[in-house]
Amino acid sequence: MFLDKDFLLNTETARILYHEAAEDCPIIDYHCHINPREIWEDRRYDNITQVWLGGDHYKWRLMRSAGVPEAYITGSQTSDHDKFIKWAEVLGKAIGNPLYHWSHLELRRFFGFEGILNKENAEAVWLVANAKLKSEGYSVRGLINMSNVETICTTDDPVDSLEWHEKLAADPTFKTAVLPAWRPDKAMNIEKPTWTDYLAQLEAVSGVKIDSFAALKQALAVRMAFFHNHNCRLSDHALNYVMYAPAEEAEVEAIFKARLAGTLPTPEQENIFKFAFMTFVAGEYKRLGWVMQLHYGCRRDNNGPMFRKMGPDTGFDCVDNFAPSAQTAAFLGHLEDRGILPKTILYSLNTNDNAAIDTILGCFQKSEAVGYIQHGSAWWFNDHFDGMTEQIKSLGALGYLAGFVGMLTDSRSFLSYPRHEYFRRILCRVFGEWVEEGMYPADMDTLKEIVRAIQGAKFYIVLQRRRRCRRHFPLSRLSTILP
Repeated sequence: MFLDKDFLLNTETARILYHEAAEDCPIIDYHCHINPREIWEDRRYDNITQVWLGGDHYKWRLMRSAGVPEAYITGSQTSDHDKFIKWAEVLGKAIGNPLYHWSHLELRRFFGFEGILNKENAEAVWLVANAKLKSEGYSVRGLINMSNVETICTTDDPVDSLEWHEKLAADPTFKTAVLPAWRPDKAMNIEKPTWTDYLAQLEAVSGVKIDSFAALKQALAVRMAFFHNHNCRLSDHALNYVMYAPAEEAEVEAIFKARLAGTLPTPEQENIFKFAFMTFVAGEYKRLGWVMQLHYGCRRDNNGPMFRKMGPDTGFDCVDNFAPSAQTAAFLGHLEDRGILPKTILYSLNTNDNAAIDTILGCFQKSEAVGYIQHGSAWWFNDHFDGMTEQIKSLGALGYLAGFVGMLTDSRSFLSYPRHEYFRRILCRVFGEWVEEGMYPADMDTLKEIVRAIQGAKFYIVLQRRRRCRRHFPLSRLSTILP
Protein backbone atom coordinates (compact mmCIF):
# COMPACT_ATOMS: atom_id res chain seq x y z
CA MET A 1 0.00 0.00 0.00
CA PHE A 2 1.05 3.62 -0.57
CA LEU A 3 3.44 4.83 2.12
CA ASP A 4 2.69 2.06 4.60
CA LYS A 5 5.48 0.81 6.84
CA ASP A 6 6.81 -1.39 4.02
CA PHE A 7 6.66 1.27 1.30
CA LEU A 8 9.04 0.31 -1.56
CA LEU A 9 10.16 -2.80 0.36
CA ASN A 10 9.05 -5.46 -2.11
CA THR A 11 10.81 -8.51 -0.61
CA GLU A 12 11.10 -10.03 2.84
CA THR A 13 14.85 -9.44 2.78
CA ALA A 14 14.31 -5.75 2.04
CA ARG A 15 11.85 -5.45 4.90
CA ILE A 16 14.22 -7.09 7.38
CA LEU A 17 17.16 -4.93 6.28
CA TYR A 18 15.21 -1.71 6.48
CA HIS A 19 13.43 -2.27 9.78
CA GLU A 20 16.33 -3.97 11.57
CA ALA A 21 19.35 -2.14 10.14
CA ALA A 22 18.52 1.11 8.34
CA GLU A 23 15.44 2.63 9.88
CA ASP A 24 16.88 3.87 13.17
CA CYS A 25 20.34 4.94 12.00
CA PRO A 26 21.18 8.58 12.71
CA ILE A 27 21.47 10.95 9.76
CA ILE A 28 24.82 12.38 8.78
CA ASP A 29 23.90 15.07 6.25
CA TYR A 30 27.29 15.86 4.78
CA HIS A 31 26.08 18.29 2.10
CA CYS A 32 23.19 20.73 2.36
CA HIS A 33 22.36 24.39 1.87
CA ILE A 34 20.51 25.18 5.08
CA ASN A 35 21.26 28.35 7.00
CA PRO A 36 23.24 27.81 10.23
CA ARG A 37 21.92 31.10 11.58
CA GLU A 38 18.40 29.68 11.61
CA ILE A 39 19.67 26.72 13.64
CA TRP A 40 21.38 28.99 16.16
CA GLU A 41 18.36 31.26 16.48
CA ASP A 42 16.10 28.19 16.64
CA ARG A 43 13.70 29.74 14.18
CA ARG A 44 10.00 29.03 14.40
CA TYR A 45 7.72 29.15 11.37
CA ASP A 46 4.31 30.79 11.29
CA ASN A 47 2.95 28.29 8.77
CA ILE A 48 3.84 25.31 6.59
CA THR A 49 4.44 27.43 3.50
CA GLN A 50 7.37 29.16 5.15
CA VAL A 51 9.15 25.95 6.07
CA TRP A 52 8.00 23.87 3.08
CA LEU A 53 7.92 26.15 0.03
CA GLY A 54 10.25 29.00 0.91
CA GLY A 55 13.42 28.66 -1.16
CA ASP A 56 12.54 25.19 -2.48
CA HIS A 57 13.13 25.44 -6.22
CA TYR A 58 12.21 21.75 -6.64
CA LYS A 59 8.62 22.63 -5.79
CA TRP A 60 8.77 25.90 -7.71
CA ARG A 61 9.71 24.08 -10.94
CA LEU A 62 6.85 21.63 -10.57
CA MET A 63 4.36 24.43 -10.00
CA ARG A 64 5.60 26.30 -13.06
CA SER A 65 5.28 23.12 -15.12
CA ALA A 66 1.67 22.85 -13.97
CA GLY A 67 0.97 26.35 -15.26
CA VAL A 68 0.74 28.06 -11.88
CA PRO A 69 1.28 31.84 -12.13
CA GLU A 70 4.57 33.01 -10.62
CA ALA A 71 2.65 35.12 -8.12
CA TYR A 72 1.59 31.90 -6.36
CA ILE A 73 5.15 30.55 -6.39
CA THR A 74 7.54 33.34 -5.44
CA GLY A 75 5.30 36.42 -5.47
CA SER A 76 5.68 38.69 -2.47
CA GLN A 77 2.09 39.93 -2.64
CA THR A 78 0.42 36.50 -2.48
CA SER A 79 -0.43 35.11 0.94
CA ASP A 80 1.29 32.00 2.30
CA HIS A 81 -2.15 30.41 2.56
CA ASP A 82 -2.89 30.86 -1.15
CA LYS A 83 0.55 29.57 -2.13
CA PHE A 84 -0.02 26.42 -0.09
CA ILE A 85 -3.44 25.81 -1.65
CA LYS A 86 -1.93 26.08 -5.14
CA TRP A 87 0.88 23.70 -4.16
CA ALA A 88 -1.63 21.17 -2.85
CA GLU A 89 -3.56 21.32 -6.14
CA VAL A 90 -0.38 20.61 -8.10
CA LEU A 91 0.91 17.89 -5.78
CA GLY A 92 -2.34 15.96 -5.97
CA LYS A 93 -1.63 15.15 -9.64
CA ALA A 94 2.18 14.87 -9.49
CA ILE A 95 2.26 11.17 -10.38
CA GLY A 96 5.78 9.88 -11.01
CA ASN A 97 7.54 12.85 -9.44
CA PRO A 98 9.66 12.21 -6.31
CA LEU A 99 8.12 15.30 -4.73
CA TYR A 100 4.92 13.30 -4.39
CA HIS A 101 6.72 10.73 -2.24
CA TRP A 102 8.91 13.21 -0.35
CA SER A 103 6.06 15.57 0.45
CA HIS A 104 3.82 12.84 1.82
CA LEU A 105 6.68 11.35 3.84
CA GLU A 106 7.26 14.80 5.33
CA LEU A 107 3.57 15.22 6.14
CA ARG A 108 3.59 11.85 7.93
CA ARG A 109 6.88 12.15 9.78
CA PHE A 110 6.52 15.75 10.97
CA PHE A 111 2.79 16.45 11.08
CA GLY A 112 1.18 13.05 11.57
CA PHE A 113 -0.99 13.45 8.46
CA GLU A 114 -1.59 9.97 7.01
CA GLY A 115 -3.81 11.00 4.12
CA ILE A 116 -3.16 12.24 0.60
CA LEU A 117 -2.76 15.98 0.08
CA ASN A 118 -4.84 17.42 -2.76
CA LYS A 119 -7.06 20.39 -3.48
CA GLU A 120 -10.03 18.86 -1.65
CA ASN A 121 -8.33 18.63 1.75
CA ALA A 122 -5.72 21.38 1.41
CA GLU A 123 -7.50 23.69 3.82
CA ALA A 124 -7.71 21.02 6.52
CA VAL A 125 -4.04 20.09 6.12
CA TRP A 126 -3.10 23.77 6.29
CA LEU A 127 -4.77 24.03 9.69
CA VAL A 128 -3.35 20.76 11.03
CA ALA A 129 0.22 21.55 9.98
CA ASN A 130 0.11 25.11 11.30
CA ALA A 131 -1.22 23.94 14.64
CA LYS A 132 1.68 21.48 14.88
CA LEU A 133 4.19 24.22 14.07
CA LYS A 134 2.98 26.15 17.11
CA SER A 135 3.54 23.12 19.34
CA GLU A 136 6.48 22.39 21.61
CA GLY A 137 9.38 20.85 19.71
CA TYR A 138 8.56 22.32 16.29
CA SER A 139 11.30 24.92 16.11
CA VAL A 140 14.22 24.35 13.73
CA ARG A 141 16.22 22.52 16.39
CA GLY A 142 13.17 20.48 17.26
CA LEU A 143 12.73 19.39 13.63
CA ILE A 144 16.40 18.38 13.50
CA ASN A 145 16.12 16.40 16.73
CA MET A 146 12.91 14.79 15.54
CA SER A 147 14.78 13.53 12.47
CA ASN A 148 17.66 11.99 14.48
CA VAL A 149 20.27 14.12 12.69
CA GLU A 150 23.73 13.58 14.11
CA THR A 151 25.82 15.83 11.84
CA ILE A 152 25.03 18.65 9.41
CA CYS A 153 27.61 20.06 7.00
CA THR A 154 26.52 23.39 5.59
CA THR A 155 27.90 25.13 2.48
CA ASP A 156 30.01 28.18 3.25
CA ASP A 157 31.94 30.79 1.31
CA PRO A 158 35.60 31.52 2.17
CA VAL A 159 34.65 35.03 3.33
CA ASP A 160 32.06 33.73 5.80
CA SER A 161 32.71 34.60 9.45
CA LEU A 162 31.38 31.20 10.62
CA GLU A 163 29.98 32.99 13.66
CA TRP A 164 26.88 30.78 13.79
CA HIS A 165 29.00 27.64 13.68
CA GLU A 166 31.08 29.03 16.54
CA LYS A 167 28.00 29.69 18.64
CA LEU A 168 26.48 26.29 17.92
CA ALA A 169 29.74 24.52 18.76
CA ALA A 170 29.78 26.28 22.12
CA ASP A 171 26.16 25.40 22.94
CA PRO A 172 26.02 22.23 25.08
CA THR A 173 22.22 22.05 24.81
CA PHE A 174 22.25 21.19 21.10
CA LYS A 175 23.70 17.77 20.37
CA THR A 176 23.79 17.85 16.55
CA ALA A 177 27.19 18.82 15.15
CA VAL A 178 26.84 21.69 12.64
CA LEU A 179 30.06 21.92 10.66
CA PRO A 180 31.10 24.25 7.83
CA ALA A 181 32.05 23.04 4.35
CA TRP A 182 34.30 25.17 2.14
CA ARG A 183 32.72 26.35 -1.16
CA PRO A 184 35.18 28.66 -3.01
CA ASP A 185 33.30 28.98 -6.32
CA LYS A 186 33.23 32.78 -6.23
CA ALA A 187 37.01 32.90 -5.94
CA MET A 188 37.43 30.52 -8.87
CA ASN A 189 34.84 31.88 -11.31
CA ILE A 190 37.13 34.39 -13.01
CA GLU A 191 34.66 34.87 -15.86
CA LYS A 192 31.94 36.34 -13.63
CA PRO A 193 31.41 40.13 -13.71
CA THR A 194 31.43 40.18 -9.89
CA TRP A 195 34.79 38.38 -9.55
CA THR A 196 36.94 41.45 -8.81
CA ASP A 197 34.38 42.72 -6.29
CA TYR A 198 34.56 39.36 -4.57
CA LEU A 199 38.37 39.53 -4.41
CA ALA A 200 38.01 42.75 -2.44
CA GLN A 201 35.91 40.90 0.14
CA LEU A 202 38.46 38.11 0.30
CA GLU A 203 41.25 40.65 0.78
CA ALA A 204 39.41 42.19 3.71
CA VAL A 205 38.90 38.96 5.63
CA SER A 206 42.28 37.38 4.84
CA GLY A 207 44.48 40.44 5.27
CA VAL A 208 46.25 39.60 2.00
CA LYS A 209 46.53 42.07 -0.89
CA ILE A 210 45.34 40.02 -3.87
CA ASP A 211 47.26 41.40 -6.83
CA SER A 212 48.46 38.10 -8.28
CA PHE A 213 47.49 34.46 -8.50
CA ALA A 214 50.17 33.71 -5.93
CA ALA A 215 48.53 36.21 -3.57
CA LEU A 216 45.10 34.67 -4.21
CA LYS A 217 46.48 31.28 -3.19
CA GLN A 218 47.93 32.84 -0.04
CA ALA A 219 44.59 34.44 0.85
CA LEU A 220 42.76 31.16 0.28
CA ALA A 221 45.28 29.32 2.46
CA VAL A 222 44.66 31.81 5.28
CA ARG A 223 40.94 31.22 5.08
CA MET A 224 41.31 27.45 4.83
CA ALA A 225 43.27 27.52 8.08
CA PHE A 226 40.42 29.52 9.64
CA PHE A 227 37.84 27.02 8.38
CA HIS A 228 39.96 24.08 9.57
CA ASN A 229 40.06 25.55 13.04
CA HIS A 230 36.26 25.62 12.92
CA ASN A 231 36.10 21.87 12.24
CA CYS A 232 35.69 22.11 8.47
CA ARG A 233 36.81 18.86 6.83
CA LEU A 234 34.94 19.06 3.52
CA SER A 235 35.19 21.20 0.43
CA ASP A 236 32.65 21.47 -2.34
CA HIS A 237 32.87 22.77 -5.90
CA ALA A 238 30.20 23.45 -8.51
CA LEU A 239 31.86 22.93 -11.89
CA ASN A 240 30.54 22.86 -15.43
CA TYR A 241 32.82 19.85 -15.80
CA VAL A 242 36.12 18.67 -14.34
CA MET A 243 38.69 20.23 -16.64
CA TYR A 244 42.29 19.36 -17.50
CA ALA A 245 44.18 22.38 -18.89
CA PRO A 246 47.78 22.50 -17.63
CA ALA A 247 49.88 25.61 -18.26
CA GLU A 248 52.97 27.31 -16.91
CA GLU A 249 52.58 29.47 -13.81
CA ALA A 250 53.54 32.55 -15.82
CA GLU A 251 50.59 32.03 -18.17
CA VAL A 252 48.20 31.68 -15.24
CA GLU A 253 49.59 34.89 -13.74
CA ALA A 254 49.14 36.70 -17.06
CA ILE A 255 45.49 35.61 -17.24
CA PHE A 256 44.99 36.80 -13.66
CA LYS A 257 46.61 40.20 -14.25
CA ALA A 258 44.64 40.74 -17.45
CA ARG A 259 41.40 40.01 -15.62
CA LEU A 260 42.30 42.48 -12.88
CA ALA A 261 42.81 45.04 -15.65
CA GLY A 262 39.32 44.38 -16.96
CA THR A 263 39.92 41.87 -19.76
CA LEU A 264 37.61 38.86 -19.56
CA PRO A 265 39.30 35.52 -20.24
CA THR A 266 38.62 33.43 -23.30
CA PRO A 267 37.05 30.00 -22.63
CA GLU A 268 40.49 28.43 -22.99
CA GLN A 269 42.03 30.89 -20.53
CA GLU A 270 39.16 30.34 -18.14
CA ASN A 271 39.88 26.60 -18.11
CA ILE A 272 43.59 27.19 -17.60
CA PHE A 273 42.93 29.40 -14.59
CA LYS A 274 40.34 27.06 -13.09
CA PHE A 275 42.60 24.04 -13.55
CA ALA A 276 45.43 25.85 -11.75
CA PHE A 277 43.00 26.93 -9.03
CA MET A 278 41.69 23.40 -8.53
CA THR A 279 45.20 21.95 -8.48
CA PHE A 280 46.21 24.36 -5.74
CA VAL A 281 43.18 23.82 -3.51
CA ALA A 282 43.32 20.04 -3.98
CA GLY A 283 46.88 20.09 -2.66
CA GLU A 284 45.73 22.05 0.38
CA TYR A 285 42.88 19.61 0.96
CA LYS A 286 45.35 16.74 0.89
CA ARG A 287 47.59 18.51 3.39
CA LEU A 288 44.70 19.32 5.71
CA GLY A 289 43.03 15.92 5.42
CA TRP A 290 39.88 17.33 3.82
CA VAL A 291 37.51 15.66 1.37
CA MET A 292 37.07 17.27 -2.05
CA GLN A 293 33.56 17.15 -3.49
CA LEU A 294 33.14 17.89 -7.21
CA HIS A 295 29.59 18.54 -8.44
CA TYR A 296 29.32 18.90 -12.20
CA GLY A 297 27.09 18.28 -15.21
CA CYS A 298 24.76 21.24 -14.66
CA ARG A 299 23.96 24.10 -16.99
CA ARG A 300 22.78 26.96 -14.82
CA ASP A 301 20.57 30.03 -15.18
CA ASN A 302 19.16 29.16 -18.60
CA ASN A 303 16.19 31.53 -18.47
CA GLY A 304 17.76 34.96 -18.88
CA PRO A 305 14.77 37.13 -17.94
CA MET A 306 13.99 35.06 -14.84
CA PHE A 307 17.65 34.98 -13.79
CA ARG A 308 17.85 38.76 -14.06
CA LYS A 309 14.66 39.04 -12.03
CA MET A 310 15.26 36.40 -9.36
CA GLY A 311 18.96 35.47 -9.38
CA PRO A 312 20.53 31.99 -9.16
CA ASP A 313 19.13 28.83 -7.55
CA THR A 314 15.52 29.64 -8.33
CA GLY A 315 14.68 26.70 -10.58
CA PHE A 316 16.10 27.49 -14.02
CA ASP A 317 18.98 25.01 -14.25
CA CYS A 318 19.20 21.80 -16.28
CA VAL A 319 21.34 18.73 -16.91
CA ASP A 320 24.35 19.30 -19.17
CA ASN A 321 25.61 16.49 -21.39
CA PHE A 322 29.21 17.74 -21.67
CA ALA A 323 31.44 16.21 -19.02
CA PRO A 324 34.47 14.60 -20.71
CA SER A 325 35.54 11.65 -18.59
CA ALA A 326 39.02 11.81 -20.11
CA GLN A 327 39.57 15.22 -18.52
CA THR A 328 38.18 14.08 -15.18
CA ALA A 329 40.57 11.14 -15.15
CA ALA A 330 43.45 13.33 -16.30
CA PHE A 331 42.80 15.84 -13.53
CA LEU A 332 42.85 13.14 -10.85
CA GLY A 333 45.94 11.62 -12.46
CA HIS A 334 47.62 15.03 -12.41
CA LEU A 335 47.01 15.27 -8.67
CA GLU A 336 48.15 11.70 -8.06
CA ASP A 337 51.40 12.33 -9.97
CA ARG A 338 52.15 15.13 -7.54
CA GLY A 339 51.11 13.21 -4.45
CA ILE A 340 48.31 15.67 -3.69
CA LEU A 341 45.15 13.71 -4.53
CA PRO A 342 42.78 14.12 -1.57
CA LYS A 343 39.82 11.93 -0.74
CA THR A 344 37.37 12.87 -3.48
CA ILE A 345 33.70 12.42 -4.20
CA LEU A 346 32.43 12.84 -7.77
CA TYR A 347 28.85 13.74 -8.65
CA SER A 348 27.55 14.23 -12.17
CA LEU A 349 24.06 15.52 -12.77
CA ASN A 350 23.95 13.45 -15.94
CA THR A 351 23.15 9.78 -15.26
CA ASN A 352 24.93 8.86 -18.50
CA ASP A 353 28.16 9.54 -16.58
CA ASN A 354 27.56 6.82 -13.98
CA ALA A 355 29.72 4.15 -15.62
CA ALA A 356 32.49 6.64 -16.41
CA ILE A 357 32.63 7.77 -12.78
CA ASP A 358 32.55 4.24 -11.43
CA THR A 359 35.44 3.14 -13.63
CA ILE A 360 37.48 6.28 -12.89
CA LEU A 361 37.17 5.50 -9.17
CA GLY A 362 38.99 2.23 -9.54
CA CYS A 363 42.04 3.94 -11.03
CA PHE A 364 42.83 5.97 -7.91
CA GLN A 365 41.74 4.05 -4.82
CA LYS A 366 44.10 3.86 -1.84
CA SER A 367 44.44 1.80 1.30
CA GLU A 368 44.25 5.02 3.32
CA ALA A 369 40.44 4.77 3.38
CA VAL A 370 37.60 2.57 2.23
CA GLY A 371 36.38 4.23 -0.96
CA TYR A 372 39.12 6.88 -1.11
CA ILE A 373 37.50 8.11 -4.34
CA GLN A 374 33.70 8.00 -4.23
CA HIS A 375 30.73 8.14 -6.58
CA GLY A 376 28.36 10.48 -4.80
CA SER A 377 24.71 9.70 -4.25
CA ALA A 378 22.17 10.58 -6.93
CA TRP A 379 21.54 14.29 -6.44
CA TRP A 380 19.27 17.12 -7.52
CA PHE A 381 17.50 15.96 -10.70
CA ASN A 382 18.49 12.34 -9.96
CA ASP A 383 17.40 11.79 -6.35
CA HIS A 384 14.27 9.95 -7.43
CA PHE A 385 13.51 6.22 -7.48
CA ASP A 386 15.12 5.46 -10.84
CA GLY A 387 18.08 7.78 -10.34
CA MET A 388 18.97 6.34 -6.95
CA THR A 389 18.47 2.78 -8.16
CA GLU A 390 20.68 3.32 -11.21
CA GLN A 391 23.46 4.93 -9.16
CA ILE A 392 23.42 2.12 -6.58
CA LYS A 393 23.47 -0.60 -9.23
CA SER A 394 26.20 1.06 -11.28
CA LEU A 395 28.44 1.46 -8.25
CA GLY A 396 27.71 -2.13 -7.25
CA ALA A 397 28.59 -3.44 -10.70
CA LEU A 398 31.75 -1.40 -11.24
CA GLY A 399 32.96 -0.47 -7.77
CA TYR A 400 32.69 -1.30 -4.07
CA LEU A 401 29.15 -0.57 -2.96
CA ALA A 402 29.86 -1.63 0.62
CA GLY A 403 32.12 1.41 0.93
CA PHE A 404 29.55 3.86 -0.46
CA VAL A 405 29.29 7.23 1.30
CA GLY A 406 25.48 7.21 1.25
CA MET A 407 22.77 9.84 1.07
CA LEU A 408 22.73 13.63 1.48
CA THR A 409 19.85 16.11 1.32
CA ASP A 410 21.43 18.88 -0.82
CA SER A 411 18.48 20.87 0.50
CA ARG A 412 17.51 24.27 1.86
CA SER A 413 14.62 22.90 3.92
CA PHE A 414 14.53 21.60 7.49
CA LEU A 415 11.75 19.22 6.44
CA SER A 416 13.90 17.41 3.87
CA TYR A 417 15.34 14.70 6.13
CA PRO A 418 12.82 12.02 5.05
CA ARG A 419 14.81 11.93 1.81
CA HIS A 420 17.25 9.80 3.79
CA GLU A 421 14.41 7.41 4.59
CA TYR A 422 13.50 7.33 0.89
CA PHE A 423 17.09 6.46 -0.02
CA ARG A 424 17.32 3.80 2.68
CA ARG A 425 14.16 2.10 1.47
CA ILE A 426 15.48 2.05 -2.10
CA LEU A 427 18.87 0.72 -0.99
CA CYS A 428 17.25 -2.11 0.98
CA ARG A 429 14.93 -2.83 -1.94
CA VAL A 430 17.90 -3.27 -4.30
CA PHE A 431 19.71 -5.50 -1.81
CA GLY A 432 16.56 -7.53 -1.23
CA GLU A 433 16.03 -8.11 -4.94
CA TRP A 434 19.62 -9.29 -5.36
CA VAL A 435 19.18 -11.76 -2.50
CA GLU A 436 15.77 -13.03 -3.66
CA GLU A 437 17.11 -13.49 -7.19
CA GLY A 438 20.06 -15.55 -5.93
CA MET A 439 22.65 -12.94 -6.84
CA TYR A 440 23.87 -12.60 -3.24
CA PRO A 441 23.46 -15.01 -0.32
CA ALA A 442 20.98 -14.33 2.48
CA ASP A 443 23.83 -13.49 4.85
CA MET A 444 21.82 -11.08 6.96
CA ASP A 445 24.66 -10.19 9.34
CA THR A 446 26.87 -9.02 6.50
CA LEU A 447 24.02 -7.29 4.71
CA LYS A 448 23.03 -5.40 7.86
CA GLU A 449 26.63 -4.36 8.42
CA ILE A 450 26.81 -2.96 4.88
CA VAL A 451 23.50 -1.12 5.23
CA ARG A 452 24.47 0.44 8.55
CA ALA A 453 27.89 1.48 7.26
CA ILE A 454 26.37 3.23 4.24
CA GLN A 455 23.92 5.11 6.49
CA GLY A 456 26.85 6.24 8.63
CA ALA A 457 28.56 8.13 5.78
CA LYS A 458 31.79 6.77 7.20
CA PHE A 459 33.81 8.50 4.49
CA TYR A 460 33.01 11.84 6.12
CA ILE A 461 32.93 11.08 9.84
CA VAL A 462 35.11 13.55 11.73
CA LEU A 463 37.02 12.83 14.89
CA GLN A 464 34.58 14.39 17.35
CA ARG A 465 31.83 11.97 16.22
CA ARG A 466 33.74 8.75 16.92
CA ARG A 467 32.06 7.93 20.22
CA ARG A 468 28.55 7.94 18.79
CA CYS A 469 29.53 6.10 15.62
CA ARG A 470 30.82 3.12 17.56
CA ARG A 471 27.22 2.10 18.09
CA HIS A 472 26.96 1.40 14.38
CA PHE A 473 30.38 0.16 13.23
CA PRO A 474 32.57 -2.68 14.52
CA LEU A 475 35.60 -1.31 16.37
CA SER A 476 37.87 -3.37 14.12
CA ARG A 477 36.75 -1.33 11.13
CA LEU A 478 36.93 2.12 12.69
CA SER A 479 40.69 2.32 12.52
CA THR A 480 40.61 1.94 8.75
CA ILE A 481 37.78 4.33 7.94
CA LEU A 482 38.21 7.30 10.22
CA PRO A 483 40.62 10.12 9.41
